[in-house]
Amino acid sequence: MKLKEKIIEFFLLLSGIISILTTIGILYVLISESIPFFEKVSVIDFLTDTQWTPLFADKHFGILPLLTGTLLTTFIALLVAIPFGLTIAIYLNEYAPGKFRNVVKPILEVLAAIPTVVYGYFALMVVTPFLQNFIPQLSGFNALSPGIVMGIMIMPMISSLSEDAMYAVPNSLREASYGMGATRLQTALKVIVPSASSGIIVSIILAISRAVGETMIVAIAAGQQPRLTLNPLVPIETITTYIVQVSLGDVVQGTLEYQTIFAAGITLFILTFILNNISYYFRKKYQKKYE
Repeated sequence: MKLKEKIIEFFLLLSGIISILTTIGILYVLISESIPFFEKVSVIDFLTDTQWTPLFADKHFGILPLLTGTLLTTFIALLVAIPFGLTIAIYLNEYAPGKFRNVVKPILEVLAAIPTVVYGYFALMVVTPFLQNFIPQLSGFNALSPGIVMGIMIMPMISSLSEDAMYAVPNSLREASYGMGATRLQTALKVIVPSASSGIIVSIILAISRAVGETMIVAIAAGQQPRLTLNPLVPIETITTYIVQVSLGDVVQGTLEYQTIFAAGITLFILTFILNNISYYFRKKYQKKYE
C-alpha cells in the first residue's frame, strides 16, 4: 500500500514538474525569439502604430489592429455567452428537476467538445448567410459571425462552472431566504448568485481567456484583414489568426517577418496571463469572504 502511494505521489510530482518545465520552455521560446524583433522595431511603435502590414512592401508593425480584432470578437462572444450561460446555470440549479439536470448538463458540455474548425465553417456557411438576410451590409467575412459562434462555444464553460458554484452554496442560505418570504426567483438572484459570485466571475474570466486564444473560428470566418475598427460587420484579423497565417505561408525563418509571430505570441501570452491572475485574485478574495 505504501509502495503504491509512493508511486502515485511520484507521478503526481512528475506531472507538476513537467507542467512547470513546459511553461518555462514556452516562455523561453517566446522571449528569446521576440528579443531580435524588438531590437529592430521599437516597443513604442509596436504598441502605438495603427497599421499591421509586416508582409507588405510598406511595413508597419503596430499590434493595435490585431489586438482590437481579438478584443472585438471576444466582446461579441461574451455578449452571447454570459446572459445565456448564467440563465442556463440558474435554471438548472434552482428550477430543473434533478433527473433533468443530470441529463441536460452533460449534453450542454458536449458543445465544448466540438472541434473548433466545425464551428468555424458553421459561422461561415450558416450564421453569416442567415445574418445577411437581416443585415445586408454584413460582409462575407466579418467579426460578428465568429463572435456569436465563439459565444456558443464558451457558453457551456460559463453555465457548467457557474452551476457548480451555485450548487456549492449551503442550503441554509436558501432556507433562510424562503423563511423570510422570498420567492424562488428572488432567492436565486439575490442570495444564490451573489453567494456564488466568486465561482461565476472565475468562469467568466476563464471563458474570456478561451475566447481570446481561439484560432480556427476566426481564421475561417473573420477574414484575415488587420484593421483598426470596432465595426463588427467588416473583415478583421486576430492575433491567433495572424500567427496561423504566417506559420502556413512562405515566410523564411529568422527574418523580421517570421519574428513577428513571436512578438504577437508574447502579446497574447501577457493578455491571458493577466486574465488568469485576475481570476485567481477574485477566487482568493471571495473564498476568504465566505469561508
